[in-house]
Amino acid sequence: MNENRSVFALDGITGMLVATVLLLVILAGLTVWGIGVQNANMTKFYEIKDEKQIKMFSKDNAKHWHNVN
Repeated sequence: MNENRSVFALDGITGMLVATVLLLVILAGLTVWGIGVQNANMTKFYEIKDEKQIKMFSKDNAKHWHNVN
């Protein structure tokens, strides 16, 4: 006999629905955040100067690109 029954138990379908809704909310939040990050960065144009001087492994490579606006 099961004496540990509870109305608020997260077993079975209720737990599955809660987990599914939680994952969908997380997915929607990360999607909106990602789109916001892309929109914020798509207006920041840059250009590369002295591209012939860029080395494959160098800490100075960041000095070659500059923001246009």
